[in-house]
Amino acid sequence: MQNSDSRIAVVIPAYRCEKQIRGVIETLPPFVDLIIVVEDCSPDNTAAVVQALMQEDPRIHLICHEVNTGVGGAVLDGYERAVALGADVIVKIDSDGQMDPSLMKTLIKPILQRHADYTKGNRFLHASQLKSMPPLRRLGNTGLSFLSKISSGCWNVFDPTNGYTAIHRVAAQLINRENIHRRYFFESSMLIELRLIRAVVRDVYMPARYGDETSSLSEFDSLFRFPPLLLKGFLRRLKIEYFIRDFTPVSLFLVAGIPMVIFGLIFGLYHWAQSIAQQVPATTGTVMVATLPVIIGIQLILQAFVMDIQNTPSIPLQTLEE
Repeated sequence: MQNSDSRIAVVIPAYRCEKQIRGVIETLPPFVDLIIVVEDCSPDNTAAVVQALMQEDPRIHLICHEVNTGVGGAVLDGYERAVALGADVIVKIDSDGQMDPSLMKTLIKPILQRHADYTKGNRFLHASQLKSMPPLRRLGNTGLSFLSKISSGCWNVFDPTNGYTAIHRVAAQLINRENIHRRYFFESSMLIELRLIRAVVRDVYMPARYGDETSSLSEFDSLFRFPPLLLKGFLRRLKIEYFIRDFTPVSLFLVAGIPMVIFGLIFGLYHWAQSIAQQVPATTGTVMVATLPVIIGIQLILQAFVMDIQNTPSIPLQTLEE
């Protein structure tokens, strides 16, 4: 790997994992310089197990939360401690043993080669691996991935809920902690914030590993909780990126296209209802006044999306630091 002098840290959000945490830590690669375990007010003996391991491995640092902050809060605190300890690349790995530490070198390689600021696992890159994923979960992840592309503007990534990630120190310092969701929406909210700081995000192939474990992402979350949060994130991103920080052709197309679609729909529905009530067919002119704004407005909105895709960040933040 390039940049062999870079210090690698691993952040492990730990909750109810006293039986798994030892195995996770002991299987971490030897090139890892720092291991930061964030015990998130776990009711079991997780902290005691980690404290015992600290006597054997000086790389381990323990953060104990007095109040449960969720995976997002734990990871963000882990990022902060890792940066303070001099880490250059920070890997987030779960404490349940479902993430393969042997794949870590592949995950951090694009960052070390200065091709990305943030990398994440992707179980969708090879169709053969999808067969191991339950159909309902596969459908939910596919739908969420598409919605997350629109919301975050990270059009070149997929599988947004995959929690096996790595981030460069520069990006970790620039993200706005206040806008990161602390619980189940953490990974998706990270993508939105990364786009807003113009970080380069890359997918890395990670085989899907599904056994008898229960997914932390329920179908209820996929269908009801995620879409409103994704819509909120999308609107916030558009406002900041295209109306506060700058005014681009995307801004112009949206300003013109959205009102045209709304006008056409309202005008058309009103006259359609009036035509039914009066039993009088609408005139050609009335139909044209209703349909043309809708057609032109949709074309403008689609063009705005095309330009948003083309605006995907391509220059890593870490290269701009020098």
